[in-house]
Amino acid sequence: MSRRLTVVQMLPALQAGGVERGTLEIAQALVEAGHRSIVISGGGRLVEPLVRGGSEHFTWDVGRKSPWTLLRYVRRLRALLCAERVDILHLRSRMPAWVGYLAWRGMRPEERPRLVTTVHGFYRVGRYSAVMTRGEAVIAVSNSIRDYLLQHYPDVPPERIHVIPRGIDPAHYPRGYQPSAEWFAHWYEQFPQTQGKRWLTLPARLTRWKGQETFLELLATLRDRFQDIHGLLVGGWDERRAGYVDELRHRITSHGLAEHVTLTGHRADLREILAASTLVYSLSHDPEAFGRTTLEALALGRPVIGYAHGGVAEQLATMFPEGAVPPNDMARLLETTLSFLTAPRYPSSPLPFAFHLSTMQERTLATYFSLIGECAK
Repeated sequence: MSRRLTVVQMLPALQAGGVERGTLEIAQALVEAGHRSIVISGGGRLVEPLVRGGSEHFTWDVGRKSPWTLLRYVRRLRALLCAERVDILHLRSRMPAWVGYLAWRGMRPEERPRLVTTVHGFYRVGRYSAVMTRGEAVIAVSNSIRDYLLQHYPDVPPERIHVIPRGIDPAHYPRGYQPSAEWFAHWYEQFPQTQGKRWLTLPARLTRWKGQETFLELLATLRDRFQDIHGLLVGGWDERRAGYVDELRHRITSHGLAEHVTLTGHRADLREILAASTLVYSLSHDPEAFGRTTLEALALGRPVIGYAHGGVAEQLATMFPEGAVPPNDMARLLETTLSFLTAPRYPSSPLPFAFHLSTMQERTLATYFSLIGECAK
């Protein structure tokens, strides 16, 4: 029987997103395996389910990009790591990683936990981002991220990099799933303009690099030819992005799309929206490190049209190569969309085991145990 671990994960906040979701999923796996799970973040809507699931949470504002963050939290974290006899310190974002790394480095080697980092993005190359390569094990969420690390941080030994793709639960995203009649009734009550339409859906938080402007341009081109399509921009935004959201609303009006596009805001029922969509898109101008919503849609059996770069390219190549288009190529994007609207095609490949949630959890815990010289049980 493996010994009981105490694992601390650190990230800026627990609101929504891939980093946050992965943190909760590893926390869940730790608790279910009988280990102690601690998460340090600035708080957010996901704290309640985290704690309800058996983890502990410390509300520390470790994501604020300021020297004061280091001054305030490095010693405090070092004391916590010693007092709680932490076995694994897992750093998931750059500013918290600086807090964690400096606290860890200042400990006596025999007292230190083992250090793990997860690289969740194509960070701007430089000293600030290099902290994410300091882990004794560096988890890359896709092969694209591994290639990025090897290219830009050649001092990182390749054997230290562990490619562990993000995963989803195939039982929660079964092929062919359809929402209930009650869900549709509630949805149409909120968004009556979508009834009787084919939904073209871009699931992404509203921020400039996610491709919402490209999506609106595409819809403007399609609108007159296909009277039965409706665009869904599914994703929330924070106050810092309010100006961009105003720009999007202006573009919707100027393109004559006011009756053809809906901004849903953040939704807890994304699975249902994806399952009811005719086409799902991934149009990020810069490559996604992984792009989990793409995988969710493909697992449900929905066709995805996405730019063939980053982690999304890997998913499409495995499950639905017909949906891959060259990045930022509007002509190919339009051509592929027209093709799918007139002659629908669907993914036929089952969800690969490498993309299962259980695989991601098992391989992450195995990485922890490999660092302390044990095998996970």
